[in-house]
Amino acid sequence: MKQKKRNDFSSAALRVAVKTSALVCVAIFLFIVGYILFMGIPHLNRDLFAWQYTSQNLSMMPAIINTLIMTVLTLLMAAPVGIGAAIYLVEYARAQSLLVRIIRTTTQTLSGIPSIVYGLFGYLLFNVKFGWSYSILGGAMTLAIMVLPLIIRTTEEALLAVPESYRQGSFGLGAGKLRTTMQVVLPSAASGVLSGVILAIGRVVGETAALLYTAGTVSGLPENLLSSGRTLAVHMHALLSEGLYMPQAYATAVVLLVVVLLINALSSFAAKKMTKGKNV
Repeated sequence: MKQKKRNDFSSAALRVAVKTSALVCVAIFLFIVGYILFMGIPHLNRDLFAWQYTSQNLSMMPAIINTLIMTVLTLLMAAPVGIGAAIYLVEYARAQSLLVRIIRTTTQTLSGIPSIVYGLFGYLLFNVKFGWSYSILGGAMTLAIMVLPLIIRTTEEALLAVPESYRQGSFGLGAGKLRTTMQVVLPSAASGVLSGVILAIGRVVGETAALLYTAGTVSGLPENLLSSGRTLAVHMHALLSEGLYMPQAYATAVVLLVVVLLINALSSFAAKKMTKGKNV
């Protein structure tokens, strides 16, 4: 009887602790978002969305376009490699082979490296060794290397979550390994794969340290991929660093928050559509 009461008390205490932790997380999130909106929305105006940046309007439109370009380039380089590596690790490689252990250890190690270290690496390789100086391409390649472990790990977990019966059923119908992987396993794990891509997008959009060393802080639109350009996060960092344009920095933070939320919403919508289509 005493043991039962002790277990009930422990369960109740654990439920209270879990709910309290969840409420604290939600409260912190709402406070941060509310504070940004409260400080930034009053300072939004038409000049901040002019096509050309000047010292008078402090337009963020070039930074928005640069952010979209940087995101697309990064995903074009990182997503195919990351998803392909995860498919190899789960579907083709031997589970306990030396190569698989090395790859997984490497991805776990790379996931914990600070972004500024990636920035220094990208600066030495792309800016100095390749002679690209500050460029959109160098920044995108640095970010691709940075988000690659994230995409590999999330895709690998999504593929491992697919029931083995799916694979066996496909093999029983005469499908080969490649066809089973591409038409059965990968579509079944589509939502998990896209979740990893969404996380990568969020990290790319909000990255600052790595891009300061590789893409630079030029405020205008780049003429080509080897030209310098600042993203929204770098634009906000530049305004804050100068200390003279705090209202515009808060307004930029609002736009950055909206861009991240829109990207996440569109990606989640696409994932649900893909999953629904496969289920039908």
